[in-house]
Parts: sequence; structure tokens; C-alpha cells
Amino acid sequence: MSTLSIFAPAKVNLFLAITGRRADGYHDLVSVVAPVEFGDTLRVEAKVAGGGADRFELGCEDAAVPVDETNLVLKAARAFVAATGWRGGAKFSLEKHIPMGAGLGGGSSDAVAALRGLNGLAGGLLTAARLAEVAATLGSDCPLFLAGGPVVMRGRGERVERLPTEVAARLRGRRVLLFKPGFGISTPWAFGSMAATPKSYIPVTEAETKLATWMNTPGATAEELLCNNMAEVAGAKFIALPTLLAWLRERFGVAAQMSGSGSACFAVLADDAPVAAIIAAIREAWGLSAFVWETRIA
Repeated sequence: MSTLSIFAPAKVNLFLAITGRRADGYHDLVSVVAPVEFGDTLRVEAKVAGGGADRFELGCEDAAVPVDETNLVLKAARAFVAATGWRGGAKFSLEKHIPMGAGLGGGSSDAVAALRGLNGLAGGLLTAARLAEVAATLGSDCPLFLAGGPVVMRGRGERVERLPTEVAARLRGRRVLLFKPGFGISTPWAFGSMAATPKSYIPVTEAETKLATWMNTPGATAEELLCNNMAEVAGAKFIALPTLLAWLRERFGVAAQMSGSGSACFAVLADDAPVAAIIAAIREAWGLSAFVWETRIA
């Protein structure tokens, strides 16, 4: 096939415990992450490679999205060539929906879509295991997007384990409302702030105990899993986040949390949740420019 269209889902961190900083400067974590049915679409079209800077090109209708070598899609293309020696080229067209600076994994998901697309065009030069290894070099969030469902991430994010089928079933299909204010949060800033406040870390034994208890409790819900110790650090500077989350919890009784390093948040919705009223409350607090989208866990 000379052209492929790859869906690049957003993700939510239902459980995120940052447990400490590593000697290499990264942070260790324990996290339950789930892709959702909302995301970007990346079109990958084979082109005759000239061998120069134009071997890969990226286009996007959203002018705010960089289309130069800083974009992870093009970094993924270079990593694919380095790993395989592939001599082809490709034109990428990105249909962008996931907001940037949100903690929803948009850039990482796009990068993995690029790897999957190129691997398809090249005839499957990379095995699934090798694809995951290459993805891990692009970013800590990248490997999870190859799993196709809810996972547990450990280490700096490169150790990915699928949730057992019966546990994943508690999450799949659950309605979630994604919402993000008009500002983003820099991931390096967020982790730097964690490092500056070591008391914000959750000990790894405590994190693993909490996760194991949830996994081993039959019928434990997604609402009971929610945790993110980055939320306190982010909320100390961006007070709009904890203020709205507390208001939604009190007013509507929903389980709501920040995803990843923010600034996007999400609420797990019951079947009878007053979605229109919740959305109105978000827009009342954050203005009409706030991003809001209802979706489901994939």
C-alpha cells in the first residue's frame, strides 16, 4: 500500500504516581494509562526519496502545530530509518485534534502513528518488540500507544504491561469528558517542579500497594482508581485547575482529575451524568475558549 491512514488516540492517566527522580534525570512512575476514542489522524503517503532534507515532509492545517524537525512525527521518521536502514521516503499529513500542552499524549501518539505507518509502507521491517524499543527512544509516553488498550506503565514509562482482560474490562467503554483551559503546561516545567518539591513524590511501595489493591478488588471502578500527584504541583501555580476540579466534584459528584502533567483534565461519567450541565459549568469557569470533548475509554 502506498498510502495509510493511522488513528492516533489521546490518552488519560487514570492513576499516576511519580515516585522519584532517577540518576539519569528522568522520573520513575507507576501509572495506569488508557487510550480513548478521540484523537488525531495521520496520513502517511509513500514518496520517492531524494536522500536529502526533503525525504520526509509534514503538513498540518493547524498553523499552531510545528511542521519542522522539532515535531515528533519527523523525529520518528528519522528513528525508523536509523533502526531499519529503509531507503524510502514519506509525506505526512496530520489532522490535529488533540490539544497541545495538555498531558493527553498527542505528540507521542502522533509519533507512534508515524512509526506504524512507515513500518506498514516498508513491509514490516520492525517486529512489535523492536517497534516498542524504537518508540521508547522518542519519549516516555510513546510505547503505551502500541498496546491498543489500558496498560500499566513503570520505570520512566518504557516498561509497559497490558492490564489483565478482566481488569481492563472495568475501564473499556467508560464515558469520559476531556476538558482543557486556554493555557498549556510545559512537561519539563512540571517534572522540574516535582524535583524541587521531593515531598510531592509517592513512595513506590505505596503506589504499588494502591494499584494492587484496586486490581485485586473485583468490581473496583475507574472512579476508585483516580490519582495524580502531579496535580498538586501544577495546581500550586495554575489555581484554575484544582478550583474547577473541586467544584465539579462537589456540585456534580463526578470523579475528576488532571491527566499527566496537565493542563487537560477529565471526568469519568456515569450513564446518567448531567453532561450538558457539567460542560456549562466548565465553560462558565474557564470561558468559551476551553476545549471540551466527550469520548470513551478504548
